Amino acid sequence: MKRPEDLRSHRWFGGDDLRDFSHRARSRQLGLNPEEHLGKPVIGILNTWSDINPCHMHLRERAEQVKRGVWQAGGFPLEFPVATLSETFQKPTPMLYRNLLAMETEEILRSYPIDGAVLMGGCDKTTPALLMGAASAGLPAIFVPAGPMLRGHWRNEVLGSGTDMWKYWDEKRAGLIGDTELAELERGLARSPGTCMTMGTASTMTSAAEVLGMTMPGAASIPAVDSAHHRMAAASGLRIVDMVWEDLTIGQVLGKDAFADAITTVLALGGSTNAVIHLIAMAGRCGIPLSLAEFDVVAREVPVLANIRPGGAYLMEDFYYAGGLPGLLSRLTDLLHTDRPTVSGRTLGETLEGARVHNDDVIRPRDNPLAAEGGVAVLHGNLAPSGAVIKHIAAEARLLRHTGPAVVFDDYPDLKKRINDPALAVTADSVLVLRGSGPLGGPGMPEYGMLPIPDYLLAQGIRDMVRISDARMSGTSYGACVLHVAPESFVGGPLALVRDGDPITLDVPARTLRLEVDDVELERRRAEWVAPAPKFERGYGALYSEHITQADEGCDFDFLARPGANPEPDVR
Repeated sequence: MKRPEDLRSHRWFGGDDLRDFSHRARSRQLGLNPEEHLGKPVIGILNTWSDINPCHMHLRERAEQVKRGVWQAGGFPLEFPVATLSETFQKPTPMLYRNLLAMETEEILRSYPIDGAVLMGGCDKTTPALLMGAASAGLPAIFVPAGPMLRGHWRNEVLGSGTDMWKYWDEKRAGLIGDTELAELERGLARSPGTCMTMGTASTMTSAAEVLGMTMPGAASIPAVDSAHHRMAAASGLRIVDMVWEDLTIGQVLGKDAFADAITTVLALGGSTNAVIHLIAMAGRCGIPLSLAEFDVVAREVPVLANIRPGGAYLMEDFYYAGGLPGLLSRLTDLLHTDRPTVSGRTLGETLEGARVHNDDVIRPRDNPLAAEGGVAVLHGNLAPSGAVIKHIAAEARLLRHTGPAVVFDDYPDLKKRINDPALAVTADSVLVLRGSGPLGGPGMPEYGMLPIPDYLLAQGIRDMVRISDARMSGTSYGACVLHVAPESFVGGPLALVRDGDPITLDVPARTLRLEVDDVELERRRAEWVAPAPKFERGYGALYSEHITQADEGCDFDFLARPGANPEPDVR
């Protein structure tokens, strides 16, 4: 147990030299008496609230509840606004800025008199960004997930944000609904604060944070507006103070077994393909190598138990009432490392004591899974030497073994311009290929991977096709979409060599993705390929371009992912 003089913040406030005098004087400028925080754990609350992030619009209020818990435990809370990554509004993609938030998190925790941290986020990239930065900083930390929004509604139909947006937009393009219906859908898709209520990237990553041991038990499943969410926030503030006294750091929680359990959980949830990139990056910050192969090994052994859209039928609110993540984990205990620590002060196994499932259709028993294998498959072949992924649970089964002629688009503007051109002669058997959309080419690897199906095919009733790209796709999306093709086309990956009409074979059971063109021809094309000009000439974009890694490596910055320590700041 730490003593008050062992606290990190004591170095700022507890001495008797000029710097301590200055720090105490400035504390008084803030309206504080030094005795209010001297000898108490100073808790940094890193809040991703902003006026333009609807997923986090309630986090300003939740921060007050976190503070209440900190005060009750005898700590001293300080709130820090950090970058908000709004999936809807930030362009070209918040993925471009995940590492920026991770850097900000790490440096705030290192440079200020903070003894422990409460990390507040939930919208897609904020969860991995906050945890990556906190892992690099190495202080005691706990994560407060924003929680999913309430169910959507339209004409007695339950809507899932994202998933039903894609569905009904295609219905509009096919001429099956009109502007009136679309306007009603617009008002009914998102009805409260919180993240997407499907098993998209947000709920996938907050669930991963929970099973990693970084949240209070059950935190990830609580709807954003439920009163239990208020109580969880206060309990997190209460707990972080004890974590500081116990010196329970993030490094003690995030070990290799924790990431193995996160992979198992994500696959049992039928979670987002984006989790593959984020977990690799998060593990890298903890000095733990994680490869695509490990995901595929686990995927062959772990069934999908969560019957949640887009791969299933229900929504996160149903999942919460059915028992939430603790309920699902209670059916996987033989596959988990239950004796490892969590931020709660108890082992993972202890946190699951008493967990129950209350609806066997929402959270399936092991002998009646939604799918016998995990929802994500890793593919290799001459089109993806370093790997690609597909969420095959959300694709039409007929397409999981398919060969068809390529229809190639050089970038997303090209796709938007030409996709409905009848001269392309796209058929249901065609393979749509989008390149120029990876980490460098996008830039930032935008969620372009659910390529639109041509209007005239939608009108014929076609709702799925094989689509291949070096982009990502929203975790709320669906379809036979091969994603994260690595290396990306922008750096000369094989995707850059595909031409219209080339046969491409997707074989998910065999885990292969092949361009059916002989090696001699591919080498001839490679010799003719010309590298594109850099996307950025200066600023953060130039830094990003010079240091970003490929999708199979987690898209972290190489200088952040490498091992090594930074010195504590000299505050005297």
